[in-house]
Amino acid sequence: MERLEIKKGQILQRKGDTNTKVYQVESGLLRSYSIDEKGKEHIFMFAPEDWLMADNVPADLPADLFIDALEDTVVITGAKDFDKGHDTVKLIKRIGALQKRVIMLMSASAAERYEHFLKTYPQITQRVPQRMIASYLGITPETLSRVRKA
Repeated sequence: MERLEIKKGQILQRKGDTNTKVYQVESGLLRSYSIDEKGKEHIFMFAPEDWLMADNVPADLPADLFIDALEDTVVITGAKDFDKGHDTVKLIKRIGALQKRVIMLMSASAAERYEHFLKTYPQITQRVPQRMIASYLGITPETLSRVRKA
């Protein structure tokens, strides 16, 4: 395990990288995202303090996601070996957030998705640009603006 100080905007992982790591956020904020064939970003997850961030592919396969820092961030890096030494509670929190998000994207309205975002990430709503929140929710920034006004 290694402690790293990451500057805002620094990319920790690019799509296609191998030997990727798990990042435990001590302070700051990370995000994971993909970029489609049209060049549009799709935010997969945010990781504020005390969250884990990792691409969920085995370490020896090419990564699917980019991971970067939205703020100056301090992380503890570790090997991708979820069976040894990682905090199970944090991993369960991550998996639970992903499962709820997938269900929400399949069935919830924009307003319900935004409400869930506020409950899942109450500490980051003022730290992330609205366009990134809209990307995470799978809606346009204009729709997010309407939802926030309602």
